[in-house]
Amino acid sequence: MNVRMTAVAGLGAILLAAGGALAVTIETVPVGNPGNAADTRYETPGYGDVSYTYNIGKYEVTAVQYTEFLNKVAATDTYALYNTDMWSSGYGCKIWQSGSSGSYTYGVAGDYANRPVNHVSYWDACRFANWLSNGQPTGAQGPGTTETGTYTLDGYNGDDGETIQHNANATWVVTSEDEWYKAAYYKGGSTNAGYWDYPTSSDAAPGRDMADASGNNANYDTGSGAFPIDSGKCTTVAGEFQLSDSPYGTFDQGGNVYEWNEAMIVYQDSTYASRGLRGGSFIDNNVYYLHAAYRGCYYPTLEIYGVGFRVSEVPEPASMALLALGSIGMLPRRRGLRR
Repeated sequence: MNVRMTAVAGLGAILLAAGGALAVTIETVPVGNPGNAADTRYETPGYGDVSYTYNIGKYEVTAVQYTEFLNKVAATDTYALYNTDMWSSGYGCKIWQSGSSGSYTYGVAGDYANRPVNHVSYWDACRFANWLSNGQPTGAQGPGTTETGTYTLDGYNGDDGETIQHNANATWVVTSEDEWYKAAYYKGGSTNAGYWDYPTSSDAAPGRDMADASGNNANYDTGSGAFPIDSGKCTTVAGEFQLSDSPYGTFDQGGNVYEWNEAMIVYQDSTYASRGLRGGSFIDNNVYYLHAAYRGCYYPTLEIYGVGFRVSEVPEPASMALLALGSIGMLPRRRGLRR
């Protein structure tokens, strides 16, 4: 399994097996109309208001992109960026690990390369963002590679982390909840354009048509009919539903995998800080989880088949007064995914 091969995929760069030195390219789309109003249809003060223009990943971070990250920084996997379920789980993204600690290498099955990475924690996503911000260095997990940059982690891998938000000099970040929500649901074109209910540019519930001839389709489970929908593979290739993009041109913000966001939610009955999850996944048997009204969360150490992430590129600090940080709430009721 230590065979080197490269993929020609048009989604960014990249490496299918261990030992590569190619850079990861995150394809982004710009999200403009700064100063738009929040969507208050389902909650107040609402979500989606962003005061600056930013770039968001056009696709979820893919297995092949994450494989290159592992090959650069996880010869010794100090902070457990790799989860064996990526390979062994029937729902995994088929990244494998070879060798022994100190000389680990990583590869991914070719037919999974451009599907989203899963079995990643919120902190794994933060470390990937740090690595991007630091220029994709090769080296041990530590300051200058995975532990500093966008987020000051310094080895943190726990279920609290309330003080950890992105730093003022951040460039690549795990998408904030408002950035994620705006890219998914905002209709665009002005600062008062309004919001769609689904991230497929529609108020009608998406279908599951792999041909996607008429648009408005996503990868989720209806509880009836074929599962999974793509020849036995649970996730679909990034951008599979070519006519079902959001108004800004992102793909798979509904279905495929839930995506971590920076929102921090502390419940009154908990001493731990959950992090936000949006968008639903292939395993959900209710289209409601793709809806703008659904807001999920879970402890940041969660690593499961239905969860991945997306990144954003935010403006330099000099170009804006203040970066929007993840919301901190004291919520009286339970919502979303819970332990």
